[in-house]
Amino acid sequence: MDQRNFLYMFYGFAAAWAILALYVLTLVARERRLRSQIQTLQRMLEEKEQNK
Repeated sequence: MDQRNFLYMFYGFAAAWAILALYVLTLVARERRLRSQIQTLQRMLEEKEQNK
């Protein structure tokens, strides 16, 4: 096999891993944001129950 083919294969795999890492990081950020929103809603519900 030509040496260039291995170089292109390396670039392809590197790009795939970079895209996968970026996707995982966005999922982690979304999950943190959702947890924060859930905690806020829980606090709001607890306050509403206490005011009754």
